[in-house]
Amino acid sequence: MTLNMDGNETLGYAMFGSAELGNRRRTARLVTTFDQLRRHPGSTLPNKMASPRDLKALYRLMDRQEVTHETLMTPLRAYTSTNIAASQGAVLLIHDATELDYTDRPSLAEHLGQIGSGQGRGYICQNVLAVDPQTHSVLGLMDQILHCRDKVPEKETMAEHRARSTRESRLWIKGTQHLPRDRRLVDVADQGADTFEFLEHEYHSGRTFVIRACKPRVVQGGHDGKGPKHYLSEYVHSLPELGRFTMDVQSQRNRNGSFRSARTEAEFVVRGGAVLVHPPHAKWGEHGDDPLPLYVVLVTEVHPPAGEKPVEWMLLTNEPVSQFDDAWRVTSWYECRWVVEEYHKGMKTGCGVEDLQFTAVERLQPAIALLSAVALTLLDLRDASRREDAKTRPATTVVSREYVAALTAWRYGEVRLKITVHEFYYALARLGGHQNRTHDKRPGWLVLWRGWMKLQAMLDGYLAAQRQRCG
Repeated sequence: MTLNMDGNETLGYAMFGSAELGNRRRTARLVTTFDQLRRHPGSTLPNKMASPRDLKALYRLMDRQEVTHETLMTPLRAYTSTNIAASQGAVLLIHDATELDYTDRPSLAEHLGQIGSGQGRGYICQNVLAVDPQTHSVLGLMDQILHCRDKVPEKETMAEHRARSTRESRLWIKGTQHLPRDRRLVDVADQGADTFEFLEHEYHSGRTFVIRACKPRVVQGGHDGKGPKHYLSEYVHSLPELGRFTMDVQSQRNRNGSFRSARTEAEFVVRGGAVLVHPPHAKWGEHGDDPLPLYVVLVTEVHPPAGEKPVEWMLLTNEPVSQFDDAWRVTSWYECRWVVEEYHKGMKTGCGVEDLQFTAVERLQPAIALLSAVALTLLDLRDASRREDAKTRPATTVVSREYVAALTAWRYGEVRLKITVHEFYYALARLGGHQNRTHDKRPGWLVLWRGWMKLQAMLDGYLAAQRQRCG
């Protein structure tokens, strides 16, 4: 079973029906609340819920001591594990963190950690998102950690840093605590995870991993430890080409501070091979002294546009790499990492997780978990449009009638509640700037996202007009 929005109110049960909340009716309320939220994910909680009675029920639910972040994450992990077991081939577990800002909640300040430059208060939210690399479909949220950043002592020694239980570099390992030993699972992480401590942990994890390297590591070519030592970057740049490919480049910041436009096709050259990675002399993490026999893949943009920074990925992995197909497989896994960035947009901009107004962290934390589950459904809109039944399946099985009404009123000049998922998808893309011409590529998530944000603003106006008319 993959993540979907069937409209028959079973997704909430699949995700949260096994929640242990001390009372069956409480679990049933959680399921109902989730199904209500997923059909109207945007705006504030009062606007998400169908009635004041439903909103009050949500507040009461979040106020129960049995309802915690962990009691909601436990069934969500089980749901994700079921989806992983039912999938074929490799499954990516994409690890990444985002900041959740609650600076304007004075009552929470002493229970939160530093964010940003240190002046804000909130959580470092570490997520582990399960993704099918073939379809880019999201299978679920395997873990979520809400971390409070410490105020680090000015003269903290290396030994004190290494021993501190709350240092952020430990989050990468904590994010794997519920993951099984299974080579079919691929841990994927950006350069923040490039610590020898985490590399060693992953090497012994029983899973596959791909981590973007950024540290000036000392390596030897091959795994026998007999060759000369080099810095990793210098060594991999000296390797012969394994092949070339073209790929769409996602938006990124250029040298002049502007952003390269998204979906720009570029040519890349690939190099790679076996390396023996030596531990650093300065031991900032808890790890051993033995080198790790790994593989490196270097992906370099051949001809970047004038004045723009070339795209380059240097990836460390335990997946054997000796030829182009091997390097391409590793590269394609890492290329899927953008899905978690879109998920974070879904959490914060799409579902308003930072707009929650709870005044106690005991209520805020489970609400974050609940909206994080709702955000998963936003990512499914594009996938729903690609399924075989997209041209016959009613759009109201994916989103609420209000969304369909507001969008069709804009697109067609009248409310059409019977449009299909396919029609809704392309109308939303049109709102986001897609021209819907026959020779255009299928709308990407960024275009859909722009449309979704505009639709949310339109919906607020639409609902206000409806309330005024009823009044």
